[in-house]
Amino acid sequence: MPPADMAVAEEYLRLFHAENPGAGDLRSRLREVREEITQTGTYTHTVGELTFGARVAWRNSGRCIGRLYWRSLRVRDRRHVDTPEGVAVECVNHLREAAPGRRIRPTITVFAQDRPGAPGPRIWNEQLIRYAGYAMDDGSIVGDPRYADFTTMVGKLGWPGGPGSPFDVLPLVISMGDGPPLLSTIPGDAVLEVALSHPSYPWFEELGLRWHAVPAISNMCLEVGGVCYRAAPFNGWYMGTEIGARNLADADRYDLTPPVARRLGLDTGTERSLWRDRALVELNVAVLHSFGRAGVTITDHHTEARRFLTHLEREEKAGRVCPADWTWIVPPMSASVTPVFHRYYDDVRLSPAFVHHPDSLERALGHRTATGD
Repeated sequence: MPPADMAVAEEYLRLFHAENPGAGDLRSRLREVREEITQTGTYTHTVGELTFGARVAWRNSGRCIGRLYWRSLRVRDRRHVDTPEGVAVECVNHLREAAPGRRIRPTITVFAQDRPGAPGPRIWNEQLIRYAGYAMDDGSIVGDPRYADFTTMVGKLGWPGGPGSPFDVLPLVISMGDGPPLLSTIPGDAVLEVALSHPSYPWFEELGLRWHAVPAISNMCLEVGGVCYRAAPFNGWYMGTEIGARNLADADRYDLTPPVARRLGLDTGTERSLWRDRALVELNVAVLHSFGRAGVTITDHHTEARRFLTHLEREEKAGRVCPADWTWIVPPMSASVTPVFHRYYDDVRLSPAFVHHPDSLERALGHRTATGD
């Protein structure tokens, strides 16, 4: 990796000191950072700089609708962890600590940064918890089709596979830079899951559906002031449509609207019956009902849309631009009846930020191994 850019570092440190008046003398801090970059090619954030940077990266996340509580992000500083085994342990601890008493709290665990000649750890998984997709001989997939290639890849790396259900939790795959990967099974007690049922249709439980409760994204890089933390898993809590209208309903995922529509007795022979829409609503009703009954934190898209506009108003009053990608902010269900639908946003990239690197995307989908194959 190239040396850290002092201009980028200075831009961030000025932001940090502007929003944290008690942080100390900016000029002396800039001198320290300049000297460290000259000597080592990079620099080390203080705990305060790291914490603020992670929170602002969430504040700047244009694809996230749930940023109202960006200041509440709990930052777990694990930069001293320097082995794949240690990273695996702390990822499991992250999952446990992010859901105390089934109440999900926004959490990020930050591992060692990339340094010249010494890359930090990589978490290959797209999220800490995702379900396997087993390719069958007839071309069908048992589980999540999005992770069929990843499942095949971890099988080649030595994972024996799970019981073969549609909801087998994949192992963590962790490496130091492009080094050899470590496979680590996530203990069952660290995987908070909710069995899905419906308040009006007893047969819904017969579908055997469930979903995990902590959406911890783990393949994005936290970039703060020119420093890259390639392993920095972070989570908020789910909005119901992420599960009911995307993970369970998308045609290239679990594709559950057809079987639900059939159980509802809907006419699937014509699109004019709106059977897809009606099945989609009931899937989402089941998700919200089930999480609520289990006492697990979740939000609905109408509530979260209103919260986002509150966040937007606060950012504007603070004199800040609030980045937002309309295609992600607008919910994937009942879009036009939410208040975020009827306006435009500033889709700009600010720093600090969470960033997708191409190699991380390839690994997360099982398209690239440690050797680049």
